[in-house]
Amino acid sequence: MTWYKDNKELKVGELTINYKESGQGPALICLHGFPTAALDFEYIWPQLTGSFHAFAYDFIGMGKSAKPFSDITVGMQADMAEALLVHYGIQEAHILAHDLGDTVALELLARQKDGKSKVKWLSSILLNGGLFPEVHQPRFIQKLLLTPLGPLVANFISSATYSRNMNNIFAPKYPPSEKFLKESWEVLVENNGKKMIPRLIKYMPERKRHRERWVGALTHAEIPRRFINGALDPVSGKHMAERYKELIPDPDVFILDDVGHYPHVETPERVLDGMAEFYLKHFSISL
Repeated sequence: MTWYKDNKELKVGELTINYKESGQGPALICLHGFPTAALDFEYIWPQLTGSFHAFAYDFIGMGKSAKPFSDITVGMQADMAEALLVHYGIQEAHILAHDLGDTVALELLARQKDGKSKVKWLSSILLNGGLFPEVHQPRFIQKLLLTPLGPLVANFISSATYSRNMNNIFAPKYPPSEKFLKESWEVLVENNGKKMIPRLIKYMPERKRHRERWVGALTHAEIPRRFINGALDPVSGKHMAERYKELIPDPDVFILDDVGHYPHVETPERVLDGMAEFYLKHFSISL
C-alpha cells in the first residue's frame, strides 16, 4: 500500500513507532482512531502537507508500530506523540485527531494545562470521538471486547465481520471503499494485531476514570479548537456534538449532517473546508 512507502521508524524506549513526515510550515500532528491506523489520513494528506510540516504515526499496538504483549494506555500514546515531535526539535504544533486520537489529544492538552507538556499546543481540531463518556454509544462488539470474553471475540473477528462493522458506522451515502477496508484490515491484523484489540479498547474505561481531567482540559484550553462532527455516526455523532455545545465555552462545531464516524475518509473535501476555514480565521494559514 502506498501510504507506507516512504514511512520511517522511531524507537522510543523499548517501543518503535511507524510514522509519516512531510511538508513545510507550522507543525501538525495527526492522531488516528481505533481500530485503524494513520493511513486514515491518506485522503487529506496532500493538502495538509501543502501548508504544514505534518506528522502521522501508528499508535502503539496498531498499524505497523510495535505491538507489545503488555498494557497499552492513552498516556503511552501521548508519550509517543511528544517524543516524535521532540525528535524533530519541534517546540510547538497543532493537533488534528479522530476517535481514540481525540482522547490522546485531551491527554496532551491536560499536560499543557498542568504545565508538563513537552510541546506547546497551538490549536486542536477534533473529529468524531468519545469526548464525553456519558453520551458515548459504543457498538455491541466493543462492549463484548471489554468483557473476559474479549480475547476470544477478537480471535473470531474476520475481514467480513470487520467490513460489516465499518459499514455500520459510515454514513449510507458514503460507504467505505474496498481499498479502505482491505488496507485498514491488513494493517490491523499484521503482527498478531487481533490480540491487541482487547488491550487497546481499554481506552474506553480510561475515558471514564479520567473524565474530569480530560474534559476539564478541553473545557479550559486557552487555544482555538473546533469539533468537526459527522452527525450520522451512531457512536459519537450528533449527540456528541450537542454535548460539546453544552459544555464547551464558545463552542466551534462544524456539522456534516449526512456523514458518519469517519468524516476525513467519507468526505475529505468537506473536512478540509472545515479545517481551512478554522486555520485561516485563527492563524492566517491557507489549505
